[in-house]
This record gives sequence, structure tokens and C-alpha cells, in this order.
Amino acid sequence: MSSTPQLDERMARKAGIAAFVGTTIEWYDFYIYGTASALVFGPLFFSNADPAVAMLLSFGTFAVGFLTRPLGGAVFGHLGDRIGRKQALIATLLLMGVTTVGVGLLPTYATIGAAAPVLLIVLRMLQGLAVGGEWGGAVLIATEHTRADRGFLFGAFAQQGSPAGRILATLCFLGVTGLLPESALLEWAWRLPFLASALLVVVGLVIRLKLEESPAVKQLHERNEIVKVPVVEVFRSNLRELLLGIFGILCVFVVVYARDTFALSWATKTLDFSKDAFLSIILIASVVQFVVQPFGAVLATRWSPRALVTLLLGLEIPLLALMFLLIGTGNWTLAMIGAVAATIPDVMFYAVMAGMLAQSFPARVRYTGISLTYGLSGALCGTTPMILQWLHNSFGSIVLPVAFGIVTTFISLVCSRALLGRPAADPTPAADEAATGEATTPTR
Repeated sequence: MSSTPQLDERMARKAGIAAFVGTTIEWYDFYIYGTASALVFGPLFFSNADPAVAMLLSFGTFAVGFLTRPLGGAVFGHLGDRIGRKQALIATLLLMGVTTVGVGLLPTYATIGAAAPVLLIVLRMLQGLAVGGEWGGAVLIATEHTRADRGFLFGAFAQQGSPAGRILATLCFLGVTGLLPESALLEWAWRLPFLASALLVVVGLVIRLKLEESPAVKQLHERNEIVKVPVVEVFRSNLRELLLGIFGILCVFVVVYARDTFALSWATKTLDFSKDAFLSIILIASVVQFVVQPFGAVLATRWSPRALVTLLLGLEIPLLALMFLLIGTGNWTLAMIGAVAATIPDVMFYAVMAGMLAQSFPARVRYTGISLTYGLSGALCGTTPMILQWLHNSFGSIVLPVAFGIVTTFISLVCSRALLGRPAADPTPAADEAATGEATTPTR
């Protein structure tokens, strides 16, 4: 049998940084779309519809990106499991960059009519493909370069890209909404955050091209253990882990898009918040996420991850309801407190999530397994803003949107506990055996 490749701590740190930078760019691209769908896409691409219907349609284009995530997970997971994590990550970054710049160049409904929303939907679907393949690869390029007992910690590098991307996206829109008049925002300024993505993608590519392939993939090739069709193997051998993972992370999508997309629309169109005021709340919550989120991963390396997840999601249920209650007061300070309070346990769970999923699938199908889990869960919950908007439109109350968030968080609590109660798939990264002289199984 071939010798197992040795771990390189320098490359592990470089891989962690590359995962962070890459996911920051990907999430920046994704979040500027969510912000634009709440603020400008309704009148720009659905101007022939009633304003309430236009907002629903705008959120519908937002949801489409989630529906294509599972396909992205299958396609790039296949590439990542058979050829390598690095090549798949370069492809996802390029695809996301091209489609995001494409949105920034789109003509609106006033210019080309019905073709405008159709093209918007097509580009959004391609964005979903890219994110569906990006997240899993970024997590693995970080976790598979380090020891198995540090998987939760290094997985958090990729997770930090989410708040960093949201901060960049929010700052961009705060800039265009705060410095320019409303007419300029609708005429041309909304394009600027999308076009700026081109510069970020160049930075991300330079960093990723310098990475080495993960030790786990090198070992799979040396041992000739490459799976022919990884997606088939996942459904045949790891269906239980896939299902528990899908429902175990529902709350991650529901909470963030309830706050950053639905609540942004609700607060600025139904309540008395200005765009700048509520965007500043999202910005503060995102900064808090960036600071607090890594502590979830740190605690998971010192405590039982299962007990930690129970505590975090148990706290999230009442805090999610509190967030909407405080936003509903129309008071900026109270709304900010509510948004920050609901953010803290959710993002600490988000930090734990990467390691939780990575250790649930064997190396030979890990990219496909965690990407499908993430993509299918996102497909279920990417419609969150649209569902919450429909519930609010139909019943004229915030009670049912809040109930929707609470129920999905409880489902996540039950299923994530069940997933963490199962044995780890294998003591990967595979190179851990070479570095320590024995296999190590993460404590659950």
C-alpha cells in the first residue's frame, strides 16, 4: 500500500486562508443579489406588476438560486471527488464571478421587456450552481489539510466567508443608497456592487491557484479508491447522513434570510425604517457574526458538539421570535438588539456545521455528500423570503412568518443531534494517520 502523504502545517494555514477569501467572494456575490432583490429588483425587472406581487416575484428569482444548488453540488462534487478539490474550487469561483458581473450588465424590463426577468433568472440559476459546489470544496480544502481533531476549527475558516461577504455586500449598498439619490440607485447605481465582483474574483483566483491538492484526495488516487459516480454512492451508502444533514441545517438558511432579505423588505416597505437604517442593522449583525462565529468552532473542540448544538439551537427559538417582535416596534435600537441577539446562537451553530457535515461522509464521496446536503437544504429554505412574504401578504400579520422560523429551527435541533450521535464516517483527513501514527476519531 502506498504511504500516506504527510500533513504540511504551513499549507494547512494557507488552505484555511484560501477557503476564507474564496467563500468571502462567493458570499459577497450571493448577498448583493439578496439585497438587490429586497430593494430594487421589483421595480426594475417586474415593473408591470402590482408592487406587492413584484416583491414576491423578486424574491422568487432569489429562491431560484437555491433550487439549482443541489445540481451544483452534484456536478462540482463529482469533479471534486474524482479529480480534486482545487480544480473544482477554481471552476466555481470563475462561474460565480462571470454570472454576478452578468447581472450587473443586464438591461431592465423598461429596456427589453419580459426578456429581462428571464435573463435575470438564468443568471441566478448559474449563481446557485456555483455556490452549490463552492461551499463543500472550501470546507474540505481547509479541513483535509489539518488533523482530524482540528476539523471543526479549520472548517470555520470557510464559514467566516459568510459574514465577511455580507459585510462587504452591505457596505456596498450602504454606499450607493447613502451617497446617491433614489433615482440614481434605480437608474444605474445598483449595478456597481455587481460589477465590483470582477476585481474580487481576480484576487480569489490568484490565491487558489497557489494551493496544493488536499492530502485526502492524494491518498485516494494513490490507493485507486476513486468512486466512479459519487452521487450514486452517496444515495446508496450514506442516505441517512444525507437526510439528517439536510434537515439538521435548515435553520442556517431560514434565520439569515428572514433577517437580511424578508425583514429588510418588511421593515422598509411596511414599517417606518429607511433603507439606510435597516441596512445598518444588518451590517452591525454581520460584524457581530464575524466576531462571535468562530467561538462556536472553538467550543466544539473543547465540549461535546452535540451538547453545544442543543444549547445553541434551543436559544435560537425564542430569540428568533424576539427579533421580529423588536423589529415590529419600529425603534432602531430595539430592532438592532433583536437582530444581534438572534444572530449569535445561529452563527455559532453555523461554525460547527462545517465540521459536523465533513466528518459524516467518507473521503471518497465527501465533497459530493456535504455539497448535496448543503444544496438540498438550501433548496428547501431558499424560498424563505418568498414564503414569509406570502404569509405576511395573505394574513396581514407577522405571527405566521415567526412560527415558520421557529418550526424549522426545532427540526434542525432534532436532526443535528441525531447526526452528531452517529459514529464519524472515517478518521479523515486520511493523512492524519501519517502525522500521528494512529487513526483518530473526533469526539461527538
